[in-house]
Amino acid sequence: MNTVDTPRVRTRADLAALADRMLRAARSHGSPGHARITLPGAPGGYGTDVDGLEGFARTLLVAGFRLAGARGQDPDHLAEWYAAGFDAGTDPAAPERWVRPSEHGQAKVEAASLALVLDMTREQIWDRLDGGVQERVVDYLAEVVGDRTYPANNWLWFRVVVETFLRSVGGPWSRDDVEEDLARHDAYYAGDGWYADGSTRAFDHYSGWAMQLYPVLWARMTGAEDLAAARRETDVARLDRYLRDAVRLVGADGSPLVEGRSLIYRFASAAPFWAGALARVPSTSPGLLRHAAMSQVDHFVSRGAPDADGLLSIGWYGPWRPMAQSYSGTGSPYWAAKGLLGLALEDDDPAWTAPAQPLPVEESDTLTAVAPAGWIVSGTAADGLVRVVNHGTDHGREGEPGSDSPLYARFGYSTATFPMLDRESWSAPLDQAVVLLDERSRPTHRTGMWSTTPRIEGEGGDAVGIAASGGTVHRVDEDETRGLGIGHALGVPGTPRRVGDLRVVSLVRGCWEVRLVRVESLAPGDGDDVPVLRVGGWPVSGDDAAPADAAVPGAVAAAAGGTTSTLAPVLGGWRSGIAERHDATPLGPTAVPWLSQPVETGAWSGVLLTLSGTVGADAPARADLDGTVVRVAWPDGRTTRHDLATEMS
Repeated sequence: MNTVDTPRVRTRADLAALADRMLRAARSHGSPGHARITLPGAPGGYGTDVDGLEGFARTLLVAGFRLAGARGQDPDHLAEWYAAGFDAGTDPAAPERWVRPSEHGQAKVEAASLALVLDMTREQIWDRLDGGVQERVVDYLAEVVGDRTYPANNWLWFRVVVETFLRSVGGPWSRDDVEEDLARHDAYYAGDGWYADGSTRAFDHYSGWAMQLYPVLWARMTGAEDLAAARRETDVARLDRYLRDAVRLVGADGSPLVEGRSLIYRFASAAPFWAGALARVPSTSPGLLRHAAMSQVDHFVSRGAPDADGLLSIGWYGPWRPMAQSYSGTGSPYWAAKGLLGLALEDDDPAWTAPAQPLPVEESDTLTAVAPAGWIVSGTAADGLVRVVNHGTDHGREGEPGSDSPLYARFGYSTATFPMLDRESWSAPLDQAVVLLDERSRPTHRTGMWSTTPRIEGEGGDAVGIAASGGTVHRVDEDETRGLGIGHALGVPGTPRRVGDLRVVSLVRGCWEVRLVRVESLAPGDGDDVPVLRVGGWPVSGDDAAPADAAVPGAVAAAAGGTTSTLAPVLGGWRSGIAERHDATPLGPTAVPWLSQPVETGAWSGVLLTLSGTVGADAPARADLDGTVVRVAWPDGRTTRHDLATEMS
């Protein structure tokens, strides 16, 4: 964690120093010919050959950005070092030669970084290679042309980037491939600037560090000018709209929203802000874009990532192996390089010279609806926290029941909490979950739910965010023969069995959410016992995580690191408890408040969830129901009246 000796990242010089420190540390683990960088740690799921290629290609991104904005300077001889790696990596007789795209899918990902940097630093690296090495590089990259095995998600950009570079150097490429991939990219557009990572409801950082980033970088490539001309205006407009939401997802301490897969990429979350600076988006100022990006990089650097040796591990601030997914190797975390893209902008660029502007949450409370993702976003200036109440993201499809991923299907995510990722939490949702429990306390999952479009009603202090979702909740009989099944954040494999139908409505103001729940029906023959409805609150983690005193009668609270999670009844009769886990998040021990009560089919019940870093947020609220109309008296004395009948699928 942060110490007085920890470097901070405030200026372009600081960012350059960070890049240099990371590169020197990584290169010390390079192979004799420089083609592989195999970093310390247990091998990834794809083996050391892939790990070594990732280490080279992803640190090459850092080197490429550094060289591109350095006005021809290269004091660390990066161009020479990485050029040698291209020579050895493409030599089929070299012991450290690279895994080829035709041999392993991950090489298709890394090929895009190779091509992108070769284009970006054409004079420094590509022109340094002799003709024979250039021919081998083209031969290596050309294996992607016509390849039909790319996954249907952000990987489409890897083929576009590679083929565009090949075109620029007279290599083979396919216009059909590029046009097909661009059409697929457009098919994933969900509106308001947001992209899903594929055809499911996968809304996460890939929208920013892949689907928004690559169109900007690609359009600047030598071989893309005519291909990008017709779509440049649309791509920039979508990025511009996305960034209006994205700046509201960064906490005042620089923390990105902790949600979605590949979180070991850490400050790669800064990439879309630098992309906005490169594209000169009109709606967000260069000073705000820089501050949003730099604050996220600094958030991690000031907390120990990279470590004292200058290396990034699989983890968050420090190593935490449970964050690894099946594709995570020792070189994988270096996609954090995308957060250093600002170095490609020279020091007189407006992104570096414009006056800094504060993040929205640093200026005032914010309340935003992100319709494509089904989110209500609430930021509070008093504590700098940003919270997302999630009714539309589950990495699934409506009507297709599945197992909940803690990274996608929870009802809440924030910049101050981490979803629990221990093995039990994948099988048995607890934190930020609304579940039905059977006589054996087995909880349900909600993936496949329907959702309504989230919205903000009212103005000023009376504004309230409203979102709803529901549908079949189901237990998952896990298929142990298929392993854990959580390698790509898709939940555990198994057979879903309907338990009942549930409707959940959220009313959000500030640090508070009133969550109203109705069990619509129960599946017949589910046992003689009356099932139990349980609502889990915000998980708080830290060495001091523990139950806390709750000032509200009937409420239950947990606190850690100055942040308090409180769960209080507002409608119905509830019993309460605190669940404590030792190693469920990379932030330390975790405590989660919960409330439960026997199911009464057709009846509404409600709880107040609070996540706050300020004193005084723990105050009573009340909800009164007249038919389907609920009247909520909030802790600050304001009231909201809402007809629950309007929240239908």
